[in-house]
Order: sequence, then C-alpha cells, then structure tokens
Amino acid sequence: MKLLVPVKRVVDYNVKIRVKADGSGVETANVKMSMNPFDEIAVEEAVRCKEAGNATEIVVVSVGPAQAQETLRTALAMGADRAILVQTDVTTEPLAVAKVLKALVEKEAPGMVILGKQAIDDDCNQTGQMLAALLGWGQGTFASKVAAGDGTVAVTREIDGGLETVELKLPAVVTADLRLNEPRYASLPNIMKAKKKPLETVTPDALGIDVTPRLKTLKVAEPAKRQAGIKVPDVATLVTKLKTEARVI
Repeated sequence: MKLLVPVKRVVDYNVKIRVKADGSGVETANVKMSMNPFDEIAVEEAVRCKEAGNATEIVVVSVGPAQAQETLRTALAMGADRAILVQTDVTTEPLAVAKVLKALVEKEAPGMVILGKQAIDDDCNQTGQMLAALLGWGQGTFASKVAAGDGTVAVTREIDGGLETVELKLPAVVTADLRLNEPRYASLPNIMKAKKKPLETVTPDALGIDVTPRLKTLKVAEPAKRQAGIKVPDVATLVTKLKTEARVI
C-alpha cells in the first residue's frame, strides 16, 4: 500500500508571532520556518506503518513556495521515500489544497492519505475533510491510534465524550491528532540520504487546478492585553478577593 502524506511549511511553533504594522498579516521574513507539527506526526505514523509491513512506499507532498523543499527534505529524512512540491507563491486555502491533493491522489493512487488535523498557522481543520469529500472516501479525523488491516483501517478518534473507534474501508483519509505518536528526530545519516531522494516539482496549472484565493483577510491583530495575575497567600484571601473584587461569588 502506498501512503500519501501532505505536509505544510509554517512558522516554527517556538517563534513568538509578530503582527505586521499594517495589520495585513504576520511577519514571516527572517523567521524560522518548520514542518507543521501535526503533519510531522502524520509522517511519523506513515513511517511506522511502513516499518510494520503495512505500507510499501511513502510519498510526501507540499503545496507552497520553493522554500517548502526544506520541509519535504525533513520528511524524507524521517523516512519518506520521495517527495512532490506543488510550487506556488499564492497563499493557498484549504479547498484549493484539497483539490490539488485530489489531483495527486488520482495520479499516485495511494491506499491511504494521512495528514495533520490542522495547520498551526490558520487552524482551519478543513483540508482532510474536504479531500475525503472530493474523493468520496471514508475519513477518520482526530486520530489518536491508527491500525491498518486487510483492506481496512481502524482509527481511534479523540472526541468530547472520550474515544471513538471507527473502521474504514481503504482507500481512506486519516487526520492525525497530537497524541497519535511522538515524531522521531532525523539522524545525520538519514539527513544526508534525504538529499539524494527524488523530489519532483510541479505547478497547480500543470495539475489543472486554480488556487486563486477566494477569501480576503481584512485585518490581523494581536490578542488584547489583559491584567497580569496575582498570587494570594491563602484560600481565605482568595475567597475575599473573589467576593469583593471579582464579585463572582
């Protein structure tokens, strides 16, 4: 079974986000970029699936600028076999990405697509669901456990009421949640090997996909500042302040 794993290049999660002075977006110039953490979990799960003998090839794909090659090389160093960059400088939206992925799925014919449940830059949580709908495939979202079987995959999902396990017929789309696994660090030998692994570059136009944005960002602003918290010496003082100052009891 071939696995297709979409990954996204985002601002590193350790970086303190700064809003542009004109409010049009966030600063990305001279800012450390890395793989979306949820996609990193998806790559790790794909590699584990292959190591368990349930997959024969892992293809990673990214939709973004030329610099996204670095993100793809990271995925290759983690254990993916080859990569595809759909190169565009347009800020792509979930539906456009889902359409691009659909075109690649039709070309690559994977048995399963596994990707992060959302990207930490826009938190849309839409691409996986949209892709499954466009393909007419079953979907297992917010996965905390994935067990591939003979023509099926069992996905344990994290929901408000606890855990739910669903069985999907393959091919299917799975989105990875935080507790699915802990991604490995790429070793130096694997980083060197990744430089020689195949990385194909195509364009949305070559796939027949229009990625022109349908949404317009009106304003980006930092969260409102709030008063710093204080420490109290004991419970009695806390109760007094809740009564007299906060007036919540």
